[in-house]
Amino acid sequence: IVGVVEKFRASGIGAILGIGGGSCMDLAKVSAVVLTHGGDVRDYYGEFLVPGPGCPVVTVPTTAGTGAEVTSISVVYDADKGMKVGVASPHLEAVAAVIDPELTLSCPPGLTAAAGADALSHLVEAFTGRAKNPSADDLASKLYIGKNRLTDVYARNGIPLLQSALGRVCEDPEDLEARSDTMFAAYCAGMAINTAGTAGAHAIQSPIGALTHTPHGFGISALLPYVMRFNLPARIPEFAEIGRLLGTADASSSAITQAQAGVRGIEDILDSIGAPTDLKTLGLSPADFDLVAEQSLLATRLTANNPRALDHSAVRLILERSWAADRSWWSA
Repeated sequence: IVGVVEKFRASGIGAILGIGGGSCMDLAKVSAVVLTHGGDVRDYYGEFLVPGPGCPVVTVPTTAGTGAEVTSISVVYDADKGMKVGVASPHLEAVAAVIDPELTLSCPPGLTAAAGADALSHLVEAFTGRAKNPSADDLASKLYIGKNRLTDVYARNGIPLLQSALGRVCEDPEDLEARSDTMFAAYCAGMAINTAGTAGAHAIQSPIGALTHTPHGFGISALLPYVMRFNLPARIPEFAEIGRLLGTADASSSAITQAQAGVRGIEDILDSIGAPTDLKTLGLSPADFDLVAEQSLLATRLTANNPRALDHSAVRLILERSWAADRSWWSA
């Protein structure tokens, strides 16, 4: 960001084109803010600290995953803090997003899988997150104001699309129809989290990514089965509906049986693309569990969206189960 600002501050540029994956588009969005309003990017860490619109940004995603082309947040890695920090404001939203599946045809299977796992987690966390009934003050001061009927519409569209298309596009990167469906699903996911936000899996992944230097999407895939199991007792109707959307649940069976089938249906998608589903595969050491738990709980913007309250003990248990690949069911 510093390099972009130093190079272009005196140029009087009229617009920024952000083309690439989520990091590239986030860089474009936050650079527009700093170029317009001055200061340092660290001045804008947090929510609603951007004083006004930046110069116009057009986003052009070349991966199908982050949804950064339509979100109102930029994630910045702060080397001094050793962690990712968010700049969240409606003023970060791009003026236009050009979503063209042909731009993803050269995206290799590994990156396609990691990005797809991220999009899948966005849809799941938005659909099963908290509904907060925000006040006028909340709307004026918080970006993530909870799930609602509209975010559910996006999730209901996106989840089945990834089930049908993500495995196909990882097997055949030139399958344009599958590319189209995964890009639309990622767009739906971006629109959903723009209001509902992400939750526990994203809060916990951030320090894990810093420690293991593994792709964000694969860190998410290693956590999602266990975060879903932790949250399941508080979101049985939502996970049951996911099971019906995916065709893995029998609508005549009990709600808990349908919900468990929904969790397994999401895991089937992750397995179909070869995404890691345990932390041992990522190389995280159990000696770091306490540090990860401490740092993940600092992401209060994300933990506030989780349907079950997260504390140090709960995060550590999630980490232990993921490291052991323990997919047994949690009790309430």
